[in-house]
Amino acid sequence: MSTTVTTPTHVAIVMDGNGRWARARGLPRAAGHRQGAEALRRTITGAGELGIRYLTVFGFSSENWNRPAGEVQDLMGLMRHYLRSEIADLHAKGARLRVIGDRSRFDPDIVALIANAEDLTRGNDKLNLTLAISYGGRDEIVAAARALAADAAAGKLDPKSIDAAALTGRLFTADLPDPDVVIRTSGEKRLSNFLLWQSAYSELVFVDKYWPDFGKSDLEDAVHEFNRRERRYGAVG
Repeated sequence: MSTTVTTPTHVAIVMDGNGRWARARGLPRAAGHRQGAEALRRTITGAGELGIRYLTVFGFSSENWNRPAGEVQDLMGLMRHYLRSEIADLHAKGARLRVIGDRSRFDPDIVALIANAEDLTRGNDKLNLTLAISYGGRDEIVAAARALAADAAAGKLDPKSIDAAALTGRLFTADLPDPDVVIRTSGEKRLSNFLLWQSAYSELVFVDKYWPDFGKSDLEDAVHEFNRRERRYGAVG
């Protein structure tokens, strides 16, 4: 008897383990980040083939700015390369790119590359790819709360009307569905400040392999694991 497989609408991924992948091979951490970019390319292609409509990946956290200056510089260089070399291909595949996070810490040329990529792909709808860069879930929630508080103080909003939907509407991801599945690679079992509000009822899938080794088959495995779960949203099954 065949079993119907439900494809999750939105998959989010904490891409973890680039540095440990490189160290295990006696390579510099930058090599791990470069291979991580290849894994992202494979995963984007796999998501499209599996019919996943929304893919959100955690590329660089707000805390990652505290890493050694050389590594941050390498990551910024990789980001520039990605935004220049991959956007035409994403556009051709009908993918829309968005970037969420604090852009104020990026150099102006990176901010411009992000804006150009978002503008070019804005009308695409085959895959919605969101890169969380210079992103922190707590900071996002604080910013949303401040925006609501400012409107309330200005008399534009009745504080009594503030509810979960109102806060959701002020998040970076206001026009995205909540993730059905959050995947984390490298064997670590935590969210690390990623989509804290949005993942309240997401299924969490932890993968032992490092991110540079991740590919379509691992994404398929996560989809099958999602199908084995019973989502009750706090109710009784």
